[in-house]
Amino acid sequence: MTATKPSGRPVEILLVDDDPEDVLLTQEGLLRSPVPGHVNVVTDGDEAVAYLRGQGDYATAILPDLILLDLKMPRKGGLEVLREIKADEELRRIPVIVLTTSDAPDDILRAYDLQASCYITKPSDLEEFQRVMDAIGDFCLTVVKLPPRV
Repeated sequence: MTATKPSGRPVEILLVDDDPEDVLLTQEGLLRSPVPGHVNVVTDGDEAVAYLRGQGDYATAILPDLILLDLKMPRKGGLEVLREIKADEELRRIPVIVLTTSDAPDDILRAYDLQASCYITKPSDLEEFQRVMDAIGDFCLTVVKLPPRV
């Protein structure tokens, strides 16, 4: 089942994660949940910013309705990406869910200081990981009203 926005179009999700196993688990988890099939993946912070700004290879990219952001990545880390998103007039309303392996209190505080919508530590257990993906899909797409794309 593909969830849609009131406009009838599928919800776009940008997954920013450099770990191939975590990317695969997240994609599989989202496919089994009520989250739509439009999940685009970038593997580092520089790519994420280029995607969001429609630069280079991402000139035709559609702005996401929701971003799932890992913190620990090469080149540009997730907190730096989050800072850039929230400082940008066109991007700052996009909800950003930090989905990371870090449960360090400093990372959690900094993410919320930078206006993360929520912070989720990736479970290592596959069943628990699927439960988290189901919860993200259910909450973000059936309970929460995502901001309209302009």
